[in-house]
Amino acid sequence: MNKFAYYLRVLSGMRLKRFLPILDHASQLSGKSKAWVAADMVRCAAKYGAGYHDYIQFGMYDLTEEQKATMVTRVVNRELLAILNDESQAAVLDDKGLFYKTYGKFMKRQVLDLNRTDEAEIDGFLAQNERMFCKPTAGDSGKGCFIYEAPEGLTRERFLQDMADKGVGVCEQILPQHPKQAAVNPYSLNCMRMVTLIDSDGVPHVIYAVQKFGVKEVPVDNYGPGGIGCRVDVDTGVVRWPGVLGEGFMRQVYTEHPVSHVPFVGYEVPYFKEACDMVLEAAMVTPAMRYVGWDVGITPDGPAIVEGNDFSDYLFYQHVPQTPDKIGMLPVFQKYVPEFKR
Repeated sequence: MNKFAYYLRVLSGMRLKRFLPILDHASQLSGKSKAWVAADMVRCAAKYGAGYHDYIQFGMYDLTEEQKATMVTRVVNRELLAILNDESQAAVLDDKGLFYKTYGKFMKRQVLDLNRTDEAEIDGFLAQNERMFCKPTAGDSGKGCFIYEAPEGLTRERFLQDMADKGVGVCEQILPQHPKQAAVNPYSLNCMRMVTLIDSDGVPHVIYAVQKFGVKEVPVDNYGPGGIGCRVDVDTGVVRWPGVLGEGFMRQVYTEHPVSHVPFVGYEVPYFKEACDMVLEAAMVTPAMRYVGWDVGITPDGPAIVEGNDFSDYLFYQHVPQTPDKIGMLPVFQKYVPEFKR
């Protein structure tokens, strides 16, 4: 799909049923009339490629034209992906079994790829794992993921049938969580999304990190099921800004975890430097994928990569409470990839 066609798709996606509640919310946040906001939303979609969520989460109604031009919006992110990532190599990140084969040294746990296994490997995995984390071969936002508890007397045949019935492609040993992370939310492995960018000289950089915390009693911390994201200062590993709920289009801001009440601002992520070193090394395994979002869990003994994303969610980057200077991430990309022009 070319650039013009993609812009048309963004604009045509503004369906009235979804547009009206978002318009109401944006009007309340901005203090401006619905007519003004509606016109500005359409203009920002046409000029900057900003979708509904972009407009609200980045507070575009409150930005100057110069500030708006610094935002990595839906369209800008797609343009970056087009020049930075080789689509022919995307399977190494999208296929969770192939991901383990490629990046297994960074994952620090047993993984059973049901699409590439044999009976002996299955039997060995079951003998060592009565509980396991199961996921589809491909997918995002934690969809289809669950914890499987092996029933008494489980046979290989019963296990394979259970996995087939549930659409499972990969089963993983459950990673233990660092107690500091578990104290915030014990129900899921609270991962960091760490974004690496390989610059035009072939050098990798960690350009962004957000510590995610689950809220509901579910085994995933993803934004889709209602996780909270806290931007981490990549120089220190410390959260400097409030957290933002990822679910839905309403901007909901939290200074502390709503259940455990652990404060977010000042929270220091354990083993952050080690996590940075790990993803920088992982980034160079498949250098044709220059722009990757890594999900990293923190165990009592250090970081472990959970998975990689060739489409790194740009909405993490520029939430209003976490971007007090109102400058988006585009200047960072242009610093490391000067050939990218808009």
